Amino acid sequence: MIPRDRLEQLTARFQYLEAAMADGAQGADIAQLAREYSELRPVVAQIVAWDQLCRDMDEAREMLSDPDMAGLAEEELQRLKAALPAAEDALQRALLPRDAADAKPAMLEIRPGTGGDEAALFAGDLMRMYQRYAETRGWAFEVIELQETELGGVKEMVAHIRGEGVFARLKYESGVHRVQRVPSTESGGRIHTSAATVAVLPEAEDVDIRIEPGDLRIDTMRSSGAGGQHVNTTDSAVRITHLPTGIVVTSSEKSQHRNRDRAMQVLKARLYDLERSRADSERSADRAAQVGSGDRSERIRTYNFPQGRMTDHRINLTLYRLDAVMQGDLDEIIDALTADAQARMLAEMGQ
Repeated sequence: MIPRDRLEQLTARFQYLEAAMADGAQGADIAQLAREYSELRPVVAQIVAWDQLCRDMDEAREMLSDPDMAGLAEEELQRLKAALPAAEDALQRALLPRDAADAKPAMLEIRPGTGGDEAALFAGDLMRMYQRYAETRGWAFEVIELQETELGGVKEMVAHIRGEGVFARLKYESGVHRVQRVPSTESGGRIHTSAATVAVLPEAEDVDIRIEPGDLRIDTMRSSGAGGQHVNTTDSAVRITHLPTGIVVTSSEKSQHRNRDRAMQVLKARLYDLERSRADSERSADRAAQVGSGDRSERIRTYNFPQGRMTDHRINLTLYRLDAVMQGDLDEIIDALTADAQARMLAEMGQ
């Protein structure tokens, strides 16, 4: 169990933050204090609950010496002992190291993989799946870049998702998603296998990543349209190339100024993700404590339409309600992935 002096330090820090905020800290100080306070509040709540349980057990043990109260005290002690493991587990989970990006908004990128037109159609299905999930969570889902095929599939999609705990909920979705189904164009009824790649990146703030102006090449180009009178004939689309890394991002709305802002937003997210990955690799050569390797070439999930089955290969979770999953019912999957990641971290702490 965590040493009591560590728990006392956390409680004392929380009380200090509470007092400092009440005294009226200003500007950037209050923002920093509020952020740390909100992070510590659920931890201290678990500490208080566990500490109260321990105190109640001590009182029940003292009552055992009273003949008139011994029976009731014994019952109460057994009840408290039974509740102790869950309280300790909740406290340990609250004390796990937190990903600094968990509270951030996220950039969602989806691209078709192997499978041609069917892969592009599946990429579109995934886009709608995450859009519906965002709606159920009350998140804002804003499409930044969308290139579609003639059949209604998706060549590339980038979306900005804002809300509470977005990256924490979606960060395990990065990877290759495989689909097995009979394409609408398949006359023989044969099942085809195709794939799409999903990347979830935490949104970067200016303090997270610094980009030198000289590292950028910014090109404007004519936006492509679907044809007819609505074709955008002005040079409004923006393509930004980050020269040191070779990362290229584009945005092709009608407003060139808005396109530049959006493209920079995506670029910062990709560079921030690159820096996080590099730091993670330097901190630990052993990636076993993470859910999967984090490599986006890794197949993480299979959606089998003939069997109505979704399988997440990282945790061997299979659900036979694929229709609900594709409608955005993802909480059971995400909760299981989060619990598995926490269990691995707890095991690592215990080694």
